[in-house]
Amino acid sequence: MRLPNQFLIYVSDAASAAAFYGELFDAKPEVLSPRYMTFDLGGGVVLALWSGKSRDLDPATPRNFEVGILVDGGSNEIRAIHDEWVAKGVEVVEEPNEDVFGLTFVISDLDGNRVRVAPADH
Repeated sequence: MRLPNQFLIYVSDAASAAAFYGELFDAKPEVLSPRYMTFDLGGGVVLALWSGKSRDLDPATPRNFEVGILVDGGSNEIRAIHDEWVAKGVEVVEEPNEDVFGLTFVISDLDGNRVRVAPADH
């Protein structure tokens, strides 16, 4: 079976996006080029940031996906991540709330892409 192993996010400025995600993930990009940067997520999976074809990227364009960060620490860890990111000035677009999968919240990156934090499925 072939499984996805790269998740590519279109961004207007790869270096700025890499700094943003690097701060969120407390990680450094593995591949660095002027328009393309990747973060190794383990297991052969990468998160890629690409500004190579983003001339038409408009922050007002609806986003139909989210980057998901699933955490094992339950509600307390989710609230701690929320508070940490708010202190860093990250834009929260959905405050912490209970949903069908538990406590969750959503932030926006510099280009309007969504990042959701939620509990890990067990």
